[in-house]
Amino acid sequence: MIETMGNESVSISDTADIVRARGAARSIAAHAGFGLADQTRLATAVSELARNALHYAGGGLCEITDLTNDAERRIKVLVEDHGPGIPDIERAIQDGYSTGGGLGAGLPGTKRLMDVFVIESTVGLTRVCVEMIRPK
Repeated sequence: MIETMGNESVSISDTADIVRARGAARSIAAHAGFGLADQTRLATAVSELARNALHYAGGGLCEITDLTNDAERRIKVLVEDHGPGIPDIERAIQDGYSTGGGLGAGLPGTKRLMDVFVIESTVGLTRVCVEMIRPK
């Protein structure tokens, strides 16, 4: 039987919450047995997604869930906000594209770091779900 850490929800309303979400992701990943490099990858992805929710939507919610089982280590992260939405998802996940004056590396970089990357977005609701999966 596998003992998982369960999940943690972090409300994102200021920059301190980004740090809390990042720390929660790292802690859950460490408890699940992910190595330091993967803990850092996951924490980086969570930080980027939480920062986007704060910057573009004024805040949101980050849920981190340990889905580890007998065959694999698996962490799922869902970041949700109620902002203006992403009008062109395909463009938003291309390197160099930014509507916020940044480098346009956030979403594409997050996609590269994760094994699963799904965005659903309409005006008033954006959900980004990512997962990191490693065999045991």
